[in-house]
Amino acid sequence: MANHKSALKRIRSNEAKRLTNKYQHKTTRNAIKRLRETTSSGDASALFPSVVAMIDKLAKKNVIHANKAANLKSGLAKHVASL
Repeated sequence: MANHKSALKRIRSNEAKRLTNKYQHKTTRNAIKRLRETTSSGDASALFPSVVAMIDKLAKKNVIHANKAANLKSGLAKHVASL
């Protein structure tokens, strides 16, 4: 167990951040899945910018690696272009 007040606070804040990151990561994964399942070009084009923004936010906060974000965006862009 932690011996200092600051360590206790760090434990609490880490847990809160972990839950927030987990929620945002799962939401982004679901949005990516929804975009990949889309067959309509118009729907995919409308959904693509919001999904890219979600991926960028995760990369900026180091929830996912920047290269993974780039790979995801590239693959999604190819998918949208092929529709």
